[in-house]
Amino acid sequence: MSITFYYAPMSSATRVFWALEELGLPYEKVKVDLAAGEQHKPEFLAVNPHGKVPALVVDGVPMFESLAMLLFLGERFGVARNLWLPHDHPEYPAALSWLTWGTVTFAGNVFRYLLNTSARFPAETHNAAAAEAARRDALANLAALEQRLDGREYLVADRFTLVDLGLASFIPFAARSGVADMAAYPNLGAWAGRCTARPDLAVAMAG
Repeated sequence: MSITFYYAPMSSATRVFWALEELGLPYEKVKVDLAAGEQHKPEFLAVNPHGKVPALVVDGVPMFESLAMLLFLGERFGVARNLWLPHDHPEYPAALSWLTWGTVTFAGNVFRYLLNTSARFPAETHNAAAAEAARRDALANLAALEQRLDGREYLVADRFTLVDLGLASFIPFAARSGVADMAAYPNLGAWAGRCTARPDLAVAMAG
C-alpha cells in the first residue's frame, strides 16, 4: 500500500493529516504552496482537477474532498484501530450523520456568515440579512452539538473516533469566525479540549 498526501497548512487538509497520524499509517507528504499557485499546475491538477488541497493518492488512485478522505480512511483502516465503527455497530449511522453534518451543514453555515461579514471578502458583497440568517443557523447547530455532548465525552461509541476528529478540527476556526461566544457551550468546549489536546494533532499542525 502506498499513500501520498498533498496538503497546505491552515486548511482543511489539517484534519486529514491528523487522521493519518492517528491511524499510524505510512505515507508520503507533499506540501503545496498555495501562494505560489502550485495547486493550479498541471501535475497537481492531474491529482485533483479542482485545484484544491487536500488530495490523497492511495495505490495510484487519487481522491479529493476531506470528508471523502476521512470516510475512506475510517472504513478501510479505522475499525481495526478503534477509530471508526463497523457497519453492524448500533451507532454507525450516527457516526456517518454527525461527520457529514459537521462538514456540510455546520461548516457551511459558518462560511455563509463569514462571506457576509469578513474583511477577507469584498464589503460590497456583504449582506446583513444573509449574515444574520447564517448566524441563526450556526447558533442552532452549536446548540445541537452542545446537546449531543450532554453526558458524553465523545460524539459516538464512548470513545474518540474520526467523527470527533472531523468536527473538532473545525471548532477553532468557528470560534475565530465570531459567529458565537463559544464559552456559552461548556459541553462543546470540554469535548473540543479533549480532542485538540491529542498529540497527533500537534504533529499535523506542525506540518
